[in-house]
Amino acid sequence: MLPYIARRLVQAVPVILLLTMISFGIMHLAPGGPGAFYSQDLSSPRTPEELARMRHLYGLDRPMPVQYISWLSNLAHGDFGSSYRNGEPVLAVLGRTGPATFLLMGCSMLLALAVSIPIGVLSAVRRYSVFDYLATSLAFFGISIPTFWIGLMAILVFGVVWPILPTTGIQNPTEPFSLTDRLRHLVMPVCIQALPLIGSWTRFIRSTMLEIMEEDYVRTARAKGLSERAVTYIHALRNALGPMVTLLGITVAYMVSSTAVVEYIFAWPGIGQKYIFAAIQDRDYPILLGTLVLVSLLTIIGSLLADIAYAIVDPRIKMGQGENAR
Repeated sequence: MLPYIARRLVQAVPVILLLTMISFGIMHLAPGGPGAFYSQDLSSPRTPEELARMRHLYGLDRPMPVQYISWLSNLAHGDFGSSYRNGEPVLAVLGRTGPATFLLMGCSMLLALAVSIPIGVLSAVRRYSVFDYLATSLAFFGISIPTFWIGLMAILVFGVVWPILPTTGIQNPTEPFSLTDRLRHLVMPVCIQALPLIGSWTRFIRSTMLEIMEEDYVRTARAKGLSERAVTYIHALRNALGPMVTLLGITVAYMVSSTAVVEYIFAWPGIGQKYIFAAIQDRDYPILLGTLVLVSLLTIIGSLLADIAYAIVDPRIKMGQGENAR
């Protein structure tokens, strides 16, 4: 397994390089380029001489390939740059706001798994039943409903009409930390974040289970006299979890973008609410580039962990043989 992991990490290097090149180029092709932050700052207008000095200070007056190589060299040494707005290192920004974002992402994915797997399995076992039709309808509702709208409706219902849950922040600022208070603040953001995942994963589990239930080894297990519960949860479900593990690995990038919307709605102090939206509005390119690199690394790591977990779930896969072993 270790040679396989090392090979996948080596293969990830050119992918990351290509992503950084494309991202860096797009940032510079935007109207005004990276220096637009200073030229559009109406609160403190700068003279052309000051703008030229700022561009020279941040190396923006050099050719773009030279800027890219310099930025990539700093990135390799752990220097993601500094924010144009306040000069704070990007890595410090991500380190301070990242835990709140990862907490929201992790809880949302755990909730989605806990709900979608049993519903998807029961929907497949009881195909064309009332439960199946109801689960399918709710799954399509979760997939199609806009996150920002359902989030605002949740705030209206549970924060205004029936004020039983906090609607903003990660904790009560006037009280010391308590697990109960943290869980109450997590309820609405996590449920709203998990809703589209529950819908799509329920449909995925259902379709995968229906396909597997028709396989020869499942019919053989029934012919041997095993109970339907054993056939479903031991033989069929374990094989259905393999593709699900792969799906989890590629969901990381989607989770980061969707979490930013949920953080903005509920004023959750994560990367998206505090920095991504502000960086987009201010054209604070170091923050945007640092976040993009972080998302790329998380996606690649998630894909690698998914492949390893796939081999654990499905023993037919030999990790040492690489991708061709599937």
